[in-house]
Amino acid sequence: MIHQKIKDAIQTYSEELIDIRRKLHSEPEVSWEEEQTTRFVCEYLETLGVPYRRTEPTGVIATIEGGKPGKTVALRGDMDALSVEELNSDLPYASKEEGKMHACGHDAHTAMLLIAAKALVEVKDDLPGNVRLLFQPAEEVAEGAKAMVKQGAMDGVDNVFGIHIWSQMPTHKVSCTPGPSFASADLFKVTFKGKGGHGAMPHACVDAAIVASSFVMNVQTVVSRTIDAKSPAVLTVGKMVVGTRFNVIAENAVIEGTVRCFHPETRDHIETQLQHYAEQVAAIYGATAKVEYIRGTQAVINDEYSAQLVQKVAVEAFGEDVIFNEEPTMGGEDFSFFLDEAPGSFALVGSGNPEKDTEWAHHHGKFNIDEDALATGAELYAQYAWSYLMSSK
Repeated sequence: MIHQKIKDAIQTYSEELIDIRRKLHSEPEVSWEEEQTTRFVCEYLETLGVPYRRTEPTGVIATIEGGKPGKTVALRGDMDALSVEELNSDLPYASKEEGKMHACGHDAHTAMLLIAAKALVEVKDDLPGNVRLLFQPAEEVAEGAKAMVKQGAMDGVDNVFGIHIWSQMPTHKVSCTPGPSFASADLFKVTFKGKGGHGAMPHACVDAAIVASSFVMNVQTVVSRTIDAKSPAVLTVGKMVVGTRFNVIAENAVIEGTVRCFHPETRDHIETQLQHYAEQVAAIYGATAKVEYIRGTQAVINDEYSAQLVQKVAVEAFGEDVIFNEEPTMGGEDFSFFLDEAPGSFALVGSGNPEKDTEWAHHHGKFNIDEDALATGAELYAQYAWSYLMSSK
C-alpha cells in the first residue's frame, strides 16, 4: 500500500519543507487576508505543473490528474494565522507582522500539503484517479470551508482527508479514530433590558446587572442537569458587558458565549434551553431578553473506513508505535463542512517535544512546532491519497 517513491521524495524535500514552513511562519496573514500566501501557493503549483484556480477572495483549488481513471480524493490544508502577538522573538523565523502569528500550525499544514503535492506529481502517471488539493483560507473564523464548497471545491470528490498538527501529542504520533474528533462550535449572544436609574434608588429600577448575573449562574445547569452525562457538552460565557457608570443602575446587559458538543440532538436542546432560561430569568426580575444563536462549525465525525485507512497507512509508513489515541476535543474545526459533501477523516499529527519547547497550547503566543513532525504530516497526506485511490479500484 505504501509507495516507496513517495517516501523517498518526502525525505529528499524535507529541508525545503522546513524552509517553506518558516517562510510562511514569518509572514502570517489572518483570515480572508491570505493574499501573499495564496500567491505563493499558486506560484509553487506552477513550478510543479499542477493546474489550479484561485477562490475568492483567497484560497486555491488544484488538481493532480492521475494517469489512470479512478476516483477523486481531496487533501485539505488551511492557511490563515491568528491575531496573536508572537512571543518567540528569539526565533530566526519569528513573525514579522506585529500582532499576528501562526499560533495554530496552519503554516505547517500549507507547507506539508505543498510538499505532498510535489511527491504525488512524481507518481501521477501511476495514480488511478485524481488528487484535489484544497488550500483553505479563514478556518479560524469558521468561514473558509463553506466558501470553498460553494465555489466547487468538493465537486466530484469521493473522499476528503485533512491533518492538524497537534502540540498536545508527542512528535510523529498519529491519531485518527472513527467517530467524533472535534465538537460543533456555536456562538450565542443574550441581551437583557431592564430599567436604569440612580444607584441609590434600586427600588425604582430593574437592574440588568442582577439579571445577567443570575443568568450566568443558572445557565450552567443546562449542561449539568438537563443533558445526559454520557453526552459531552460545554457551555461557556466568555464576555459580559453591563452598565455605564459606578453609580448608575444598569439598564442593559449583553452576554456572549460558546456552546460545544458532538451530537445534533444535544445541540438543538441547548439552543432551546438558552432561549428558555434567558426568558425565564428576565421574567423573574421584570426585564426582557433577546437571544441570538449562531451555528458555527459542525462536529467533525471521522468515517470509519477512512479513519481505519489512515491508521493502516500510518502503521505501514512509520511503524506500529506511531498510533496514538487522542481523546476527542471540544475545539471546533470547519473541516466538518467538507465532510458534509463526502466521507473522510481528520487526523492529528503530534508535534509536542519538551526538549524543543513545543508543547505550548494552540493559540498561545509561545506556540511552535517540532519541525521533525513536518515530514510525517507531508508523507501521511501523500500516502493516504495514494492508498485511497489504489484501494478504490
